Amino acid sequence: MKLVDTALPEVKLVEPKVIGDCRGFFLESWNAREFAEAGLEVGFVQDNHSRSAKGVLRGLHYQVTQVQGKLIRVVAGRVFDVVVDLRRSSPGFGQWVGVELSAQNMRMLWCPPGFAHGFLVLEDGTDVLYKCTDYYAPEHERTLLWNDDDVGIEWPLAEIGGPVLSAKDAQGARLCGAEVFP
Repeated sequence: MKLVDTALPEVKLVEPKVIGDCRGFFLESWNAREFAEAGLEVGFVQDNHSRSAKGVLRGLHYQVTQVQGKLIRVVAGRVFDVVVDLRRSSPGFGQWVGVELSAQNMRMLWCPPGFAHGFLVLEDGTDVLYKCTDYYAPEHERTLLWNDDDVGIEWPLAEIGGPVLSAKDAQGARLCGAEVFP
């Protein structure tokens, strides 16, 4: 397993060791000892699984209490996965990183606590799995507006047309008025 730096130092791209042959492949998607040795020592309490159609945009979600770190991976299909730094004291405040995660590339993304997370689905029948460091608490969940000009995420919309959003995600807060972290 290899951790790869992104433009935001706390956000890591995870490249697992994949052992493959004519029968298929094997990989360890989580090994606490290996991750700790690589510098990512975290404990997970909840696993989530979502399936989405092409064009669905989920996010940008975060919790202001019971803050969650997330390890995200795609086991079917592909997504453009995005994290946004919401720590006001950070030099990266309001900046974002986006990467393609897919069943084919088998990469994962570490989204640390203090960041918003979302993804745009690029293929029908895409399954996203993510491990969380704290429990889901809907009363503490917040949504950052997916297309806030102050953040400027470059979503690959040409691939899918307009995104399909939930009512909650369509009404997310702009960064200038969002509840963020110190």
